[in-house]
Amino acid sequence: MQLLSFDLLAYNGKVAPLVRCAWSSSDPLSTAYHDTEWGVPLHDDRGLFEFLILEGAQAGLSWYTILKKREAYRSAFDDFDAGKIARYREAKLEKLLANPGIVRNRLKIYGAVKNAQACLTVTKEFGSFGEYIWKFTGGKTIQNSWSPQAKLPASSSVSDTMSKDMKKRGFTFVGSTICYAFMQATGMVNDHTVSCFRYSQVRR
Repeated sequence: MQLLSFDLLAYNGKVAPLVRCAWSSSDPLSTAYHDTEWGVPLHDDRGLFEFLILEGAQAGLSWYTILKKREAYRSAFDDFDAGKIARYREAKLEKLLANPGIVRNRLKIYGAVKNAQACLTVTKEFGSFGEYIWKFTGGKTIQNSWSPQAKLPASSSVSDTMSKDMKKRGFTFVGSTICYAFMQATGMVNDHTVSCFRYSQVRR
């Protein structure tokens, strides 16, 4: 059974528990991320590309590790400008491999460049990266209704389809599990539990 994360919320002069998704209670950074970003529908191309790279970087690691390195990633990867990243050459990539602020995994770093190039290609075809990504959910957020005790899925039929299509288009580190985490982060799916105070906010 999952434990709930609580804060106290003053409302009309009364103190009431503020309930969050269980995973967000481990540290202040995760709590802030949960309360302000996770599950909020995102259509901005740069923001979407940032999450694509960060979710890929997380593979085999914890999301908390990536959150701690997020600002270093923004600095190292030109604020996730896909146009600039697509043009990275060997000298830049070797510099990234020596950067202690990011995950120094050669496949993930080189994969970011490959993903930037693929991102530019789909942008030309669909008009924007967001138009391409959101087509997998018909442009709308998939609204789930998980109980606090439910174990959230690691993938779905939609993430399976997204993964297959992205791989075909040259993206890497886009397995179905990574795609589903990306969908959760960018609000393509609302996976806040129904008891979480953010569930209804995101649903609106």
